[in-house]
Amino acid sequence: MVDQDKQVTVYYDGACALCRSEIDVYRRSDPEGRVRFEDVAGRADDPAPDLSRADAMARFHVRLPDGTLVSGAQGFIRLWERLPRWRVLSRVARLPGVAQLLELGYRAFLPVRPVLSRAVARFAARRKARAKTGEDQ
Repeated sequence: MVDQDKQVTVYYDGACALCRSEIDVYRRSDPEGRVRFEDVAGRADDPAPDLSRADAMARFHVRLPDGTLVSGAQGFIRLWERLPRWRVLSRVARLPGVAQLLELGYRAFLPVRPVLSRAVARFAARRKARAKTGEDQ
């Protein structure tokens, strides 16, 4: 396990099925505990003095070990650099212009996130129901 003062903290919307699925992928990529994942949906208060619950629910945020808070594409890039399987992607994202394109894509994605999240939730529910009845074998 990595010292807490060397961890990054990821703030995510655990009420979003799409977000939960993505975070599960990152968790499986982090057996050493380099990242602390904080589900903001389950709390009523602000996760940090400089991060409101509303902001944390609306956009991906990462707290770096030095206390710096980054969001959007920069947050993903900083997360990816901590996870061995994702480091190559973080290097690609650091090429000139790539982070800016990722940020534009992320901003375009945000308005459709609720629709995609509902679709993921429906898919997961159907898959679970099929598994219960033995159809998913």
